[in-house]
Amino acid sequence: MSDRNLSLFNDNDYPDEIICGVDEAGRGPLAGPVFAAAVILDPQRPLIGLRDSKKLSAERREALAEQIKENALAWAIAECSEEEIDSLNILQATMVTMRHAVAGLAILPTLALIDGNRCPPLNIRNEAIVKGDDKVQAISAASILAKTARDAALQVLHAQYPYYAFDQNKGYPTALHLERLRLHGVSPVHRKSYAPVRALLGVKLTAA
Repeated sequence: MSDRNLSLFNDNDYPDEIICGVDEAGRGPLAGPVFAAAVILDPQRPLIGLRDSKKLSAERREALAEQIKENALAWAIAECSEEEIDSLNILQATMVTMRHAVAGLAILPTLALIDGNRCPPLNIRNEAIVKGDDKVQAISAASILAKTARDAALQVLHAQYPYYAFDQNKGYPTALHLERLRLHGVSPVHRKSYAPVRALLGVKLTAA
């Protein structure tokens, strides 16, 4: 693992490696799946404007997501459902989702660079990079694909459960979401292991 500064990262830092960037989206929300993406960029087809997806407008993220899918050597997106999150806990569900994303790549990477401070169990070499989604382009690309995929999924959930305003809050515990949750109760797509949801269900949190 490493939290070294890779703001000047380029492929020459890892010669002879096939690098995939990996990132997740949706650890914090009270509802909906958690997503992860893995991307192997093509050094012969560089993309302009890649950065942490949270620092991009929705329109820019969507445009970049299309460019990534068209120009990357390989990409894959995976998700874990609310039921899996409640069963495993969000950390383990995120690790599973990242592993599935890497496994879904059409090209086998030799090195996975993971956003954050820990890596999922993988059969290839891996390195965790704190704030890697704003330091390593492949991780930035994975961040964008994971975020846009999850946003699209929440639009679908909004159509099914319009009372919760998922189109606005994307499942995050905003004041509006919490108000709607108290008013309408817990939906099938809420994460029942999360404290605000458990409180409404009348389930006591147990000590770790």
